[in-house]
Amino acid sequence: MFETSPRLEIYLERIKQNAQSVAKLCHENGIQIAMVTKVLRGNPEVARVFIEAGADMIADSRVPNLRLVGEHLPGVPRLLLRMPAQKQAEDVVMHTEYSLNSSLITLKALSDAAVKLGKVHKPIIMVDVGDLREGVWPDNLVPLIKEAAMLPGLDLVGLGANLACYGGVIPSVENMQILIDARDEARRVTGLELGLLSGGNSSGLPLLASGKMPKEINHFRVGEAIVLGRNVLDRSPWQGTRQDTIQVVAEIIELLEKPSVPIGDTGQDAFGNEPEFEDRGIRKRAILNLGRQDVVIEGLEPIDPGIIVLGGSSDHAILDVSDAHTPLKLGDEVAFYPGYGATLAAATSEYVKKSHSLIRAWKGEQMDHKPENDEKEFDPNWAKNLMAELKQSFSDVGDSFEKAWNEGKNDPKIKKFGEEMKSTFKKMGEDIEELFSSKPKE
Repeated sequence: MFETSPRLEIYLERIKQNAQSVAKLCHENGIQIAMVTKVLRGNPEVARVFIEAGADMIADSRVPNLRLVGEHLPGVPRLLLRMPAQKQAEDVVMHTEYSLNSSLITLKALSDAAVKLGKVHKPIIMVDVGDLREGVWPDNLVPLIKEAAMLPGLDLVGLGANLACYGGVIPSVENMQILIDARDEARRVTGLELGLLSGGNSSGLPLLASGKMPKEINHFRVGEAIVLGRNVLDRSPWQGTRQDTIQVVAEIIELLEKPSVPIGDTGQDAFGNEPEFEDRGIRKRAILNLGRQDVVIEGLEPIDPGIIVLGGSSDHAILDVSDAHTPLKLGDEVAFYPGYGATLAAATSEYVKKSHSLIRAWKGEQMDHKPENDEKEFDPNWAKNLMAELKQSFSDVGDSFEKAWNEGKNDPKIKKFGEEMKSTFKKMGEDIEELFSSKPKE
C-alpha cells in the first residue's frame, strides 16, 4: 500500500476518528477547537480530515503551512500559533485570520499590514499564567489592550494562555481562573468583549474531561492528542482515540551478527555524547536507512516488540533484531510508532517520504482527474475486466498465503504473521468501504 523508504505513513481515517472524538468532547462543553497540523508540517490532507471531523479552525506555527492549507481548503479559518515576527506581518495577515500575540510593536506591524491589504486581522493576546513561555504578565495586560484596541485593521477577539510546553505547568482551575480574571479586568477597563478565551492545548483535555474546566474557557488548540492519540501530560493513550495513526518505516541495509559492545578505546560519538553499552554477547544487528537527520531515534517504538532500538548516527539507525517475532532479511522493512518529537522530525525532513493510505490518497488526489483528449474512451465492460484482474491478483495472494503456511506452520511466529495479515486486510476493507460510500464529484 506504500512506496519507498524511509517514509512516514499517515493513516488519515484513524486520525479522523481521533479528531471526531476530541471534537465531540470540546463541542459538548461549549468549546471551539482549533486542530493543529504542525506536527505533520501543515499536511493539507490532514487538515481536510480535521475539518470533516468538526474542527472550527486549523492552527499551525508556520505561515507557509497555513498558506498551503488555504490553497487546498479556501475559506477555512487559520490560526498562527507562533507569535509573528515583525518582518512577517504582511504574510501573516495575507495567509491567516487569527494569530497569537504579546507585543504591541508586533501588533502595530500587523495593523499596518492589514490596512495596506484591506483586511481585518484577529489577534489573540497571550497571557502568561505560569508556564513562562509566551504571554504578557497579567498585571501588564490592560495597558497593552488599551493601546492595541486603537489600532486600525485589528479586531482583538480574546485572550489565550499556553501551558505544559516549556515549564511543564499542568492546566488547573487556578491558572485558568488567572486568565478569566485578566479578561474580566480588561473588559471592565476597555469595554471590549474579548469573547474568545483560548485556554490551552492538548494538555487541557484532562481538566476538561474531569468536568472541572471553568465554563468561561471556550477555545482549545489541540494537536498531539488527535494526531497521536496521547494524553500529553504522561503520554498515556487518550480516551476514545487510537495510537496506530502514524508509522515510520525504514529498510534494512545491513544485517549481521556482531558483538554488542564496541572493540577498542572509545570517546565521544558524532553528536558529542559518550554512549554506554550493555554486553549482551553476539547479537543480530540491523542497520536502517534512517538517521538523526530524519528522525528522533529515541522516539521510535518498534511495532515488533522483540526489536530493540540501540541508537544511531546521522544517517543510520541500529537495531538488535535477535529476538524479532518475524524473521528478517536484508531489504526487509521495519516499522515504528513514533513519539511526538520523532513524528515532527520525520514530517519535516525532506528525505522522508510522506505517504497516506492508498485509498485515501487516491480519493484526495485523483477524484478531480479529467481524461485528456488522447485517453481511451469509456469502456462499458470496465467492471467485468477489472474484476477479472482483481480475482487473478487475489489468487496470487492466496498462493502466497498457502506457501507461508506450509513453510511456517511449525514456527511459533506463524500466529503473529496471521494476525498482521488479518489486520492489513481489515484496513483495506475499511479503505474500500470509505471509497465506494463517497459521492463522486460532478
